[in-house]
Amino acid sequence: MGRPRVPLLSRERIVSEAMALIDEEGVAALSTRKLAARLGVQGPSLYNHFKTMDEVTDAVVDAILDTVDIEIFETAGWRTALPIWARNYWSALQRHPGIVPLMARGPATRPTQLRLADAFYGSLTKGGWPPRQATEVAIAVRNYIAGSALGSYFAGFTEDPAFYAGQYPHLGQAHLLPQHSELDTAAFERGLSCMIDGLMLQYSEIVGLGATR
Repeated sequence: MGRPRVPLLSRERIVSEAMALIDEEGVAALSTRKLAARLGVQGPSLYNHFKTMDEVTDAVVDAILDTVDIEIFETAGWRTALPIWARNYWSALQRHPGIVPLMARGPATRPTQLRLADAFYGSLTKGGWPPRQATEVAIAVRNYIAGSALGSYFAGFTEDPAFYAGQYPHLGQAHLLPQHSELDTAAFERGLSCMIDGLMLQYSEIVGLGATR
């Protein structure tokens, strides 16, 4: 019998396994040794496809964000497009929260992340937001989405009611929160609604000032 064939190494396989490793163990666990072991190859083989591990992580981020629909910005104004895009973006990050720390340093040269930023910023400026305010809005919204996707807030409470009794009088029902993961979605939706309402107020003021000049 011949030796079993090892699947051909490719950029796509490397990105897929790196993504799985980050999902399972976090970005800190990603290393040449671990990734090569998962792929069944020697470490140096990876560098026939990527020059550095930073390039690998950039490709992982891009692959995940490539699932976020930005076409809505071409067919609808920013007020209509924003909540649709935000939910889509949040869902993608929720499935892969391990990449959120990788995004903290900005899009750098990642093509997909830059296209996403360009589409959102372009929608804001075409809708009448001045460039400075549009930049601030884009960053604020992105940070809200990324922060909300880091993990389940409600799952972070202990299910032991005695832990909260007496010492935290307003958290008497906090031990029940881990059973209600749907509250993460409800909290995201409430925060998104409040943010959009606030942006609409600011937008009305900006547009009004522009009209009087």
